[in-house]
Amino acid sequence: MTHCNRLSEVSYNNEITSWRFRVKIHKIYPFYSYVTGSGPHWTYILADEDGTKMEMTICGGYEDRFRGLEKQEGKWVEIFRVDVHRAYPGFQATKSRFTLNATRYTQVHIIDPLNNRLYMDFKNICEISHMNHRDRNYPVDTMGVVFNTESHFDDPARPKMVFYIRDNIRIKCVATGDHAYAFRDGLENMGGRGQVIVVLKMWRVWSFFSSIRFCRRLRSSDSLYYAVTLMFIDMGR
Repeated sequence: MTHCNRLSEVSYNNEITSWRFRVKIHKIYPFYSYVTGSGPHWTYILADEDGTKMEMTICGGYEDRFRGLEKQEGKWVEIFRVDVHRAYPGFQATKSRFTLNATRYTQVHIIDPLNNRLYMDFKNICEISHMNHRDRNYPVDTMGVVFNTESHFDDPARPKMVFYIRDNIRIKCVATGDHAYAFRDGLENMGGRGQVIVVLKMWRVWSFFSSIRFCRRLRSSDSLYYAVTLMFIDMGR
């Protein structure tokens, strides 16, 4: 059986030219180059069987080789002949010190699932309010009961949905752009079903005066936006 590396084994080693992984495509984000304006390019958040996560970027004119892969979120794939680079400082979607870059030699094949783990590491709201500055460099998954909402759709160019969730304490959340509409529609679809739990997947944490604010922008660059997943759970009446 061909040996496959774990993401936790990755190191920046020029002598290794044949990294091979079996991983789940955990999340996929489009982005545009702020230098050339080209795109969309794609960033993939990969997770192996141990739950270790790492980014893989496809850009540099190789997108056509992987056309259709951007629609395979949630699938397991085998990836080989991929380059390893050190991660840039600043906000990152994973805590790995390295990233993967697809090249003209990289091959990706869809495989049977190795397990059914979701790889969501939920933080309770109390933990989030005490996160240090370093931990805020990475997105978080959290959930809570929605108890108040504020709609701001007067300006079509800047739609915003402010909502508040709680477990043992409360926190303010902000969804913008398409995610504001997604939240509004999801909440309306759950109307009349009693209390609603909302699950926030890969959101950024910002300090905002005396509270914590969530926003969909998951990169420091204004040219790069990451998607945000909102899931609604029926708690019954």
